[in-house]
Amino acid sequence: MSAGSTGAAVASALFGLGRIKGIERPSIATTIPNIKGATVLLDSGAKVDAKPEQLVQGAIMGSIFAELILGINNPRVGLLNIGEEETKGNEQALATYPLLKAEQHVNFIGNVEGRDINAGTVDVVVCDGFVGNVVLKTMEGLALAIMALLKDTVYNTGVTTKLGALLMKPALAKLFKRIDAAEYGGAPLLGVEAPFIICHGSSKAKAIKNAVRVAMEMTEKNMVGRIGEAIVHDEENGGL
Repeated sequence: MSAGSTGAAVASALFGLGRIKGIERPSIATTIPNIKGATVLLDSGAKVDAKPEQLVQGAIMGSIFAELILGINNPRVGLLNIGEEETKGNEQALATYPLLKAEQHVNFIGNVEGRDINAGTVDVVVCDGFVGNVVLKTMEGLALAIMALLKDTVYNTGVTTKLGALLMKPALAKLFKRIDAAEYGGAPLLGVEAPFIICHGSSKAKAIKNAVRVAMEMTEKNMVGRIGEAIVHDEENGGL
């Protein structure tokens, strides 16, 4: 587990642990709250570009993570794109779509758009690290802006609004807990030979505790082994 520079964490994991056999590039899987539960976004920054085959490997790893750690049965996997139609997207997306469609280890539901991540219509969203990191940072910025606007509205209006906010405090506390990134601890780097969690540099005790918990769950449920088995099976059957 590491809290600090993402680049340094990825490099240390690659050189210190090594990749799972058959994995071309590890992916950072970030758990994002949605209105029904959570969606796993990957890659969210391990590598800025990716080949179609590497995106398929990310889909396999993200699907296994969603099933074992988030408890989602047969997770729905979507390819992040600018439209739902199969013919939409850049060359990368157009080349990746048929590979995901043919992949037996994932429940591929087709292209999804950015709004689907928070809508709960998909469980795993696949993209390259450049797009994924932009999506993640945009969501973080929007969440902070909404919180700031909410506080400003409450504290700079009348007594009635302040009393209403006070009455809503228990409900708001539940909402904040649900969207608090510290509840997930950090983002696992999937594809290396041991559970590895990347935490935010400003992580406090709560986030570190939950990162340790996730690492323990990944170990207990043999996530590295499950990923390795899926990749080897694909190679033996003429897939990746």
